Amino acid sequence: MAKFYLSKNYNDTTSAGNKAKTDIEQILSELGYKNAGLAQTACSNKIVGFILTFISVLKVFFTISANDLIVIQYPFKKYYSFVCNIIHFRKGKVITVIHDLGAFRRKKLTVEKEIRRLNHTDVLIVHNDHMKEWLLQQGYSKPMVCLGIFDYLSSSENDKPHTFDGQLIKVIYAGALSDKKNKYLYELDDKIAKWQFELYGSGFRENRIKKKSHFKYNGFIPSDRLIEQVDAHFGLIWEGDSISTCSGNFGDYLKLNNPHKASLYIRCNLPLIVWEESALTAFISENKIGICIHSLTELDTVLPAISVESYNEMKENIEKINRRVASGYYINKALNEADIYLHENYT
Repeated sequence: MAKFYLSKNYNDTTSAGNKAKTDIEQILSELGYKNAGLAQTACSNKIVGFILTFISVLKVFFTISANDLIVIQYPFKKYYSFVCNIIHFRKGKVITVIHDLGAFRRKKLTVEKEIRRLNHTDVLIVHNDHMKEWLLQQGYSKPMVCLGIFDYLSSSENDKPHTFDGQLIKVIYAGALSDKKNKYLYELDDKIAKWQFELYGSGFRENRIKKKSHFKYNGFIPSDRLIEQVDAHFGLIWEGDSISTCSGNFGDYLKLNNPHKASLYIRCNLPLIVWEESALTAFISENKIGICIHSLTELDTVLPAISVESYNEMKENIEKINRRVASGYYINKALNEADIYLHENYT
C-alpha cells in the first residue's frame, strides 16, 4: 500500500487557511507520503489556477492503485466528490482532513449537501469532539478522528521571557480587524483599565478609539516575524460583534472550529484567552495553557488576579505544546489513528 496526498494550486499561500494546508502537505511529504497530483503551485490567476488543480485531480486516476491511501484536505471546492469517486473507482482509500465547514460559517452550502460530500471519504479528521458531535447530528455516518489542534511550521522561534508580574499585562489579537469580522474591538474602549490590547492585522480604524493608551496598533506583520518579535502575555481568540459573547457567523463558528490563530499564538509561546463556549475550551483546560472567559469585560478582574506561579505553569505548558505543533505531532497522531481504523476494517 502506497500513501499519497493531493496538492493543488493555492491563490495565496500566506493566508491562514492556506498556510494550514501547505504545512500539512509539507509534513506529509516528510512522513513519506507522495504527491498524487501536480506539484504545489501558487498562481493568483483564477483560470490558470483552475486548470492546474483540475489537471492535478485527473492525474490521480493514473497514480492511485488498489489499496493505496490518499489524504485530501477539505474544502477542495467542486473537485472533492469527483476525486473521491476516482480514488474509490481505483480501489483506493481516502482520509479527509477538515479545515473549514462551508455550511456552518460561510453558508455557501446547505448542511445536507455538505454531509453528502463528506460521506464520500473513508475516515474524516475533524478539529475536535464538538465538530464530531455536530457532524453526527447532521447525519454524517463515517468514522472520525479528532485532530486536537493544527500544527504550525515555522523556522522562527520566540525567546522573549514574557515576564509576568500582574502589572502591565499585554494581550494580543492577530487577524482581521474590520467591523465585518470583529466589531467587538470598537466596544472595548471604556472596558479596559488594567491591561493593554495589542493588535496585529489590517483594517483597524484607530480613529474610532478614544482611550488610545490601552490600545497599541502594530499593523500587519508576517507570521514568521510576529513569532519572533511579539512580547506579550496572552493571545486572544474572540470573534464577532459583542464583547459579552462571541456572536454572528464568525463568533458562533468558534463552538465547532479550532482557529489556526491558536496555533500561531502557541508558536509565540503565549497562553491563550478563549470564550468559554468555544470548542477550544476543552483543549485549553486539559493542557492548562490559558484561561476561559464568558465576557471580555471579565479581563479587568481576571487578569490581575492570576498569580505569577499560575502564569509560569501556563507558560511551561505552552512551550511543551509549541514543540509538538512545530514538529507536526498532531496531524501525524491523527493519521496514525485513521490508519489503524482502515487497517482493522479493510484488510
